[in-house]
Amino acid sequence: MSFDKMLLVLTTIVSLEAIYLAIFIQMSVNKNSKDIEEIQEDVEEIQEDIEEIQEDVEEMQEDVEEIQEDVEEIQEDVEEIQENVEELQEELDDEPEEVSSTVSIQKSEAEKATDKISQIQELITRLQQEVELLKSDKR
Repeated sequence: MSFDKMLLVLTTIVSLEAIYLAIFIQMSVNKNSKDIEEIQEDVEEIQEDIEEIQEDVEEMQEDVEEIQEDVEEIQEDVEEIQENVEELQEELDDEPEEVSSTVSIQKSEAEKATDKISQIQELITRLQQEVELLKSDKR
């Protein structure tokens, strides 16, 4: 074989090798680009989920505040009832025993309502703490 043919074959082989290398490099770049796009989509979805969770937490906090206001109103009503019961009790100290037992029943019902309000307040306090914990966890 002549020297020119050897150089031609060698040049062709080196050119083919360069072409194959370029193809493999481009395939790797394309694969990495696709992976990066998928990761970006996942990050966007996670951000949307976080925003939705934040909105839910804010709504829950508003609900808890409304419940707290309702409980305070109920507690005021119960206190008024209890005052009325105490006034009736004072008035009925001179009345027959039958009326006195009615007042005692009303007084025990007022105490039960007060106990329930206390339980509701404890529940609201725990809910507020959990909402604050959720808020601090999302940050």
